[in-house]
Amino acid sequence: MSDTGRPGPERPAGPPTPPISSWDSTQPKPPTAPISTTPPAEPAAGPRAGIPAAFAAQQATPAAATEPDPESTASAASGRPRWLIPAIIGVAVLVIAAIIVGIVRSSGDDTEDATPAVATTILLPSPTPTVEAAARPATTAFAVALPPTVLQYALATSVPDTEWQAAGAIEAYTETYTDGGDGTVTVRSGQWETPEEATAFAATLVAAFPAAPATPDPSASPTGPTLPQSGDVTAGGAVAGTYSIADAGDGTGVAVWVNGTTVFQATAPVADIVDVYNAFPL
Repeated sequence: MSDTGRPGPERPAGPPTPPISSWDSTQPKPPTAPISTTPPAEPAAGPRAGIPAAFAAQQATPAAATEPDPESTASAASGRPRWLIPAIIGVAVLVIAAIIVGIVRSSGDDTEDATPAVATTILLPSPTPTVEAAARPATTAFAVALPPTVLQYALATSVPDTEWQAAGAIEAYTETYTDGGDGTVTVRSGQWETPEEATAFAATLVAAFPAAPATPDPSASPTGPTLPQSGDVTAGGAVAGTYSIADAGDGTGVAVWVNGTTVFQATAPVADIVDVYNAFPL
């Protein structure tokens, strides 16, 4: 029972509470509840007071808007932009195409513009005699017209040809030419009254040519002339007669030709017979 005379709750017995001094009342009191280590919960998604709904929706999904592109991430990680490799491939293709076009054009130019090979003819100087020509005894116009030299051969002897004179020649000569060594050329020359008489006599000389061998002579020079030969003799652009050249078969060649009213027969080494005929001025 209290001293007031009113009933009240019973208090448990315990140590008495010490008196509070003025110094204790001014000191900070440590917290009596434990400090929570759990971070505060994020506020629930949704519009907040005072913020428009559209802006709140944009803030609610920031991760989706700023998520990096995998290809951009890979390009950044490799240190080069994505367009670099296709550009390099394109440049390489253009370079290869340019090289191929250049090769095709150059080969075409070589085919179209190639200069055809031109055969070159080397003309060697005509050989000249190493010995002096002998004086010709005859002084007629026909005799004076006969040459003192032919190529490397010089006149050695000159005598009248009585056999041809007996055959109808007005005048005729047998002459020998020498090269100063073993080479000799014999020329018989005659003049007739008419071209027909000269042609008929020359035909008898050609008929006496030896027959051409059936097979080539193995000892013949491969660079020697091709025999027999025949053709027209021209003088002043007009045909004045014919010529015939044959291999005598003894290492010599024989040429017979008609020039107007004159007839000539030359016997020379077979390798020189064609040249002697071409070099003879009449």
